Amino acid sequence: MNEKYMKEAIKQAKKAASIGEVPIGCVIVYKDKIIGRGYNRRMTDKNALSHAELNAIKKANKVLDDWRLDDCEMYVTTEPCQMCAGAIVQARIKKVYIGCMNPKAGCAGSIMNLFNVDAFNHQVESENGILEEECSMLLKEFFRNLRNKK
Repeated sequence: MNEKYMKEAIKQAKKAASIGEVPIGCVIVYKDKIIGRGYNRRMTDKNALSHAELNAIKKANKVLDDWRLDDCEMYVTTEPCQMCAGAIVQARIKKVYIGCMNPKAGCAGSIMNLFNVDAFNHQVESENGILEEECSMLLKEFFRNLRNKK
């Protein structure tokens, strides 16, 4: 089941790569149905907030007609940054499945873990390593190609 939804997140990441964006993709699942999809669009939208996770959260909020995503699970190809990890906590997402970790900017365990701060009124379960190699290769290939263009 986890791989099925991570494959959908990977499709979103590939959409980002196809428009020259860092290939990070995300889907949000509620009752075994995808209710939100997102991919990085920062350059395209010229907006620092246009991360895959935030784009998917906005769509899921609209579908459920609620800011709370209590019973939802998120599948994201790369460990969320501090902004996205904070938004995930605020949206009260139940669990996040992560493809590959991000040692330079990840805030779901790499640099810090915003998902499990006891002082917050909500903690988020997480599991990493879902289709890790494929998720990691997307990023490696993207940045290798970027360096070769220079």
